[in-house]
Amino acid sequence: MLKIIRTDSENPDFRQLVILLDKELSIRDGDEHAFYAQFNKIDMLNHCVVASQDGQAVGCGAFKKFDDETIEIKRMYVRTDSREERIGGKVLKELENWAVEIGFNFAVLETGKKQPEAIHLYKKSGFEVIPNFGQYAGVENSVCLKKKLN
Repeated sequence: MLKIIRTDSENPDFRQLVILLDKELSIRDGDEHAFYAQFNKIDMLNHCVVASQDGQAVGCGAFKKFDDETIEIKRMYVRTDSREERIGGKVLKELENWAVEIGFNFAVLETGKKQPEAIHLYKKSGFEVIPNFGQYAGVENSVCLKKKLN
């Protein structure tokens, strides 16, 4: 049975999953990985979730404040051996619910064109492509998305 907990970036399971995420992204992004890595530090993330199945951490995600109404989804990852179990959607939904509970109305995120599974998940979850924001403006490999939270 899947168990999802709310935590912060000090959680050891969250940290371990982020290490796996970064290894995968370094392969997918190749030479561009260093550019993205600078925006994906996990220190001081106060809103993180970890999904566990049979006592093993299998997925994670986080958010941080983007502006007064909006959160930015960060560090979404599901272990490769658990990707067919819809865990990513459940992690994302937990993050969205948490954000609404504390007063946010929108979520934005950035992902890479080399991550079509992520883009599919976000679109299926109601996110729409928007112009690239902030540090991702003009970055060819970046896809930015936004959603009104319920």
